[in-house]
Amino acid sequence: ADNSLCYSSRGLDDQAEVVDEILTALELEGVSVELFHTELGPSQQELSVRHADILRAADNVCLVRETVRGVARAFNLLASFAPKPFLDQAGNGAHIHLSLWGIENSENRGKNLFYDAGERGGLSEPGKHFIGGVLRHIRGLVAITCGSPNSYRRLLPHYWSSAYGAYGFDNREGAIRIPSVFWGREAQSINLELKCADHSGNPYLSMGALLAAGLDGIKHSIDPGEPQEIDPGNYSDEEREQRGIRRLPTSLDEAVDELERDQVLLDALGPLLARSYIAVKRDESAFFKEKSAEEETRQHFYKY
Repeated sequence: ADNSLCYSSRGLDDQAEVVDEILTALELEGVSVELFHTELGPSQQELSVRHADILRAADNVCLVRETVRGVARAFNLLASFAPKPFLDQAGNGAHIHLSLWGIENSENRGKNLFYDAGERGGLSEPGKHFIGGVLRHIRGLVAITCGSPNSYRRLLPHYWSSAYGAYGFDNREGAIRIPSVFWGREAQSINLELKCADHSGNPYLSMGALLAAGLDGIKHSIDPGEPQEIDPGNYSDEEREQRGIRRLPTSLDEAVDELERDQVLLDALGPLLARSYIAVKRDESAFFKEKSAEEETRQHFYKY
């Protein structure tokens, strides 16, 4: 196994043949990869795909998953997107970056609605309200974006995976990060990143539910509160309570409980899909309650 360090060039060298085949295949499929680098876990790689309209972005997630798996098999390897493929190693995330843009025939045509040059980090009022909506619905949202029992072994403090319903500028421990903008392309590059998402989530449902939560925040001008400047896990319980920071659900069952109480997300799913989704997730959760942590991890490793 490749045990090189995170961001190590040796890790890329060791896996160059496989990586090159993956990138070539994705290029032929019309999927533009912007970044590819080694990560913290054994033989773990990260790739970032260029932004696209929301439906195409969800399509791209599916193309990437199937392409990586297929190329890996051609080399007699197995690629796993499981949220926590090894109990004692780093997990796999599927962070979602997004921004809202004015549509044709609107006064904001072609404008990034999250950008305001006069605000900290370039984040506009609609952007703040979008964050407010996501944070209000975050505990139910993770039932969709982190859709497996295995997901909640990844959502731990101090792992850059997000364990708390908080946000901040370049804060990698909050559920929402506001990345630094690119110099000279501030208006084009301002975006929000949802960190509590992984590949056990259906990308179409995850992105749709995220959009519904954020738009609810814009509709009702929901204040997200103050951005957090440090890792929320470094606060005491009392300090987090004072700041209104809640721990994200620690199990799929707990997340589904929250989803069942969240009418905005239920309406976004629609009654039939909501009932079906909740029933399936309850069944998955019940099945794995009878399994050891090792067996649960093993099954998710091969399933995803």
